[in-house]
Amino acid sequence: MITEFVSSYAKMIVNNPADIKVELKEIDETFFEVVIYANSEDIGKLIGKNGNMINAIKTILNGCKAKNGISYRVQVTSI
Repeated sequence: MITEFVSSYAKMIVNNPADIKVELKEIDETFFEVVIYANSEDIGKLIGKNGNMINAIKTILNGCKAKNGISYRVQVTSI
């Protein structure tokens, strides 16, 4: 559920939506890392001005934390 949401949200923002890949890595049973792989020219769009776009994604994931008790960290990486 998390990966599909982040993937669809990221694809709406970037110029190269075909390059978006999202992985969910388990750190331990209550902490996951969401890694967004994007084209290097789209990294700035995903982060946004003053980090507003990435903070919006983090805010949504914090809402998921309230539901299932799992914490998420978001990382944006170029392909």
